[in-house]
Amino acid sequence: MLVVEDDPVAADAHALYAGRVEGFRVVGTAHSRAAAVRLLDRVPVDLILLDLYLPDGHGLALLRALRAAGHAADVIAVTSARDLAVVREGVSLGVVQYVLKPFAFATLRDRLVRYAEFRGAAGEASGQDEVDRALAALRVPRPAALPKGLSGPTLEAVTRALREEPAGLTAAEAGAVVGISRITARRYLEHLVTEGRAVRAPQYGQIGRPELQYRWRGAR
Repeated sequence: MLVVEDDPVAADAHALYAGRVEGFRVVGTAHSRAAAVRLLDRVPVDLILLDLYLPDGHGLALLRALRAAGHAADVIAVTSARDLAVVREGVSLGVVQYVLKPFAFATLRDRLVRYAEFRGAAGEASGQDEVDRALAALRVPRPAALPKGLSGPTLEAVTRALREEPAGLTAAEAGAVVGISRITARRYLEHLVTEGRAVRAPQYGQIGRPELQYRWRGAR
């Protein structure tokens, strides 16, 4: 497997996640389209974890070039892109799954396990039901469970608020942006820290106990 991701921190995290799933081995990471092409010319892979926003071109442009050059690797897009036109084009080029950032390890593990089930199907199908079961491994993913009490839409809102503030936010500030309490915001921020998507540090300079400042990992 090859991880193509422009953010070195995210690339390392994705490689670490994928390496924890039985049956998968990461042979390298690339932070640009050009680096991915160079690596693929040397090392054949069956699967690419592909970010769509690369510094030297769109991920789908890379995929089109790979197909034209005869590379047949399957692709799981790991991206923040939500444009359904892009999703449709990706499917036509061999993208078998989309994983939207940010995500937990359980989400990627579920997609990889399902992909392995699909790849492992062999022989001739006995009928339509068996074909449908093989395709269902890819097309009907199980929703990844969040910790009890957390919701997907609120996590997405907190994540967006944190990513849009490079200097970071306190729990109170994040809560004010999203419209939730400081305590609730802190639970979501701590979840992002646990998942390796954010970092925290004490904020000094005020009277009393220092307050924790949360920052999106990789933010400058």
